[in-house]
Amino acid sequence: MKAVRIHQHGDGSELCWDSTPKPQIDSSSDDILVQIKAAAINHLDIWVRKGIPGVPLPLILGSDGAGVVESCGDKVSDFSVGDEVIIQPLLYCGSCRHCKNGKENFCFKLGILGETTNGTQCEYIKVKSNQLKKKPSHLSFSDAAAFPLSTQTAYAMLVKRARIQPGETVFVWGAGSGVGSMAIQIATYFDCTVYSAGGTDAKVHLAIKLGAVKSWNYKKTDISAVVRKTVGKIGIDVVFEHVGSKTWELSKRMLAVGGRLVSCGATTGYDVSIDLRHLFMKQQSIIGSTMSDIQTFEEMLALINDNKIYPVVDRIFPMEKVKEAHKYIERSGPLGKVVLMNE
Repeated sequence: MKAVRIHQHGDGSELCWDSTPKPQIDSSSDDILVQIKAAAINHLDIWVRKGIPGVPLPLILGSDGAGVVESCGDKVSDFSVGDEVIIQPLLYCGSCRHCKNGKENFCFKLGILGETTNGTQCEYIKVKSNQLKKKPSHLSFSDAAAFPLSTQTAYAMLVKRARIQPGETVFVWGAGSGVGSMAIQIATYFDCTVYSAGGTDAKVHLAIKLGAVKSWNYKKTDISAVVRKTVGKIGIDVVFEHVGSKTWELSKRMLAVGGRLVSCGATTGYDVSIDLRHLFMKQQSIIGSTMSDIQTFEEMLALINDNKIYPVVDRIFPMEKVKEAHKYIERSGPLGKVVLMNE
């Protein structure tokens, strides 16, 4: 089969459309072979390509995918040949105390497809039943591939970690990103008042379309000033942070008394500061979040299935054009997700 692989870390020239052995399943096992139709690109792919320590090389990239079940081992009961499925990208042991308590994303052996093991940007992938869910019938393969990682991350951050409540204010950075576009929709669904910032006017308009009450182009606007003008000295209840050092000070400054800053990433850098006086005097919380547990994945999938929220796809590339896709993401900052398709 063909697959997107890296053999060493570096720029986009390290991306290879390689021939590699097609996975084989043991007929007496619980293995499932999926023919991948579409696989989304996440910023994780770019970080892995550039160099995350400990990544096994060579590596097939990709955490998100959608496709069709081609074959199943005899012990598989939840899926059948021909089922249209999406990939659940979290890997976990299932036996540690965190997994037994339904906190799979706290697992001592936590992994993610496309980072700790071969991923979805290929023609075929071998998985277990707990790595698959039925594809929402109203979504195309490209749309279905676009939401699992970003949506479970955004849902866990807001609903499970920050515990948003109806009537609260939520500020979302990166309005046009995959995770940001989903965060706006999720917070709106839970009756929060959403504000956001994006790097282009198109991203600002997208945020409004998705449910934000106000959105601003941070390249043209003093975000601190407009937020204060909009919400007053009260501040923002929940700041959805995934940008890192570039936005960190602003994120802290706009937090309300009792506010929560929840973070899943550090795209622009991880070296930030905390003034403990503000933290305890204003009774604020800084919360880290990675992926989600399986129950949370089911909850966000229910919203997708009910068409309450939907993935935003910016552009589709043939999978063999992965170099062009990475270049487009790094140069343009897409509106939503970029997806790779197998023809």
